[in-house]
Amino acid sequence: MPPRIPRFTRGRARVAARGAVRSQSVPVEGRNDDVTATLTFNADGLVPAIVQEHGTGEVLMLAWMDAEALRRTLATRKATYWSRSRGEYWVKGETSGHHQAVVAVAVDCDRDTVLLTVDQTGPACHTGTRTCFTGREIA
Repeated sequence: MPPRIPRFTRGRARVAARGAVRSQSVPVEGRNDDVTATLTFNADGLVPAIVQEHGTGEVLMLAWMDAEALRRTLATRKATYWSRSRGEYWVKGETSGHHQAVVAVAVDCDRDTVLLTVDQTGPACHTGTRTCFTGREIA
């Protein structure tokens, strides 16, 4: 299968070639290329970031990243997100002490969502629960 070739439209990467591509985990160490160039960002320049606990696979939260937040995350191994409400970057745990040490980063098959595998210190949710989904089941 030929590689997927990005096409850029208004600052957002669009995938020109079709075909199934597996989600590929990128270890934080040793990455060579700028994976942000091949991602498809939404109209606000963001991609959803699903955050998963490394040891258990438990889904902890969903946050948003732009290209710079992803670059910072890859460079520092500290989960860095874009706050839509505050309009600024935030490093998870910088004020709360509930850090997320990034173990790996994966991109989904559509290249429009990232998956961070982290070692979570303390609760992941700003409400103090282990995950942002704890106690919020609807079915």
